[in-house]
Amino acid sequence: MAILTFGACKNNDESEKALENPSMDAKSNEDASKKENDWQVLFDGEKAEGWRGYNEENGSGLPDGWVVENGTLKSLGEGGDIGGDIIYEKEKFGEFELYLEWKLSPQGNSGIFYHVVEDEKYDAPYFVAPEYQIIDQKNFPEKLETWQSIGGDYGMYQPDYKDEDLKDMGEWNSSRIRFTRDKVTYWLNGKKTVEFEPYSEDW
Repeated sequence: MAILTFGACKNNDESEKALENPSMDAKSNEDASKKENDWQVLFDGEKAEGWRGYNEENGSGLPDGWVVENGTLKSLGEGGDIGGDIIYEKEKFGEFELYLEWKLSPQGNSGIFYHVVEDEKYDAPYFVAPEYQIIDQKNFPEKLETWQSIGGDYGMYQPDYKDEDLKDMGEWNSSRIRFTRDKVTYWLNGKKTVEFEPYSEDW
């Protein structure tokens, strides 16, 4: 998996309204523009500052199997089911919006975890964190269940998407996650795939 753009913000409601409603007046658009300045770049295309392995010490840097290459944060595909996960250590986010652009090797399988808990008793983030699923939906060598599908909340909420919304692996895709205490929303290539209530009994 290669990541080109990685950014997060803590509150972006007004800028989202501007994106979805181009008829907003100039003052509203100006306010939305200010909100866009609240975005924090988590990867600048040159250094992996703030990134390290899961359950590793702060400042330890990228683990083996991850490199900065051609302006991307890239996994070399050496991680198995356990190991190889990376986290952002510089700041913790409660309510947030995350946007990234990524591409995946054919038959690849990856994901984005958030609200991760680190502890030696957990070998990997998927034991204790929700996951936005990223996978080669068209060509994965094993049959995928709906709860394993791209753009879904893995194992919990299946995504709503159309086949024509899926790009071929090797092309750049975009994903977005917005988490508030009332609602969680996922997007894939600009299309909403999942929306659910966090902390509910089923979640």
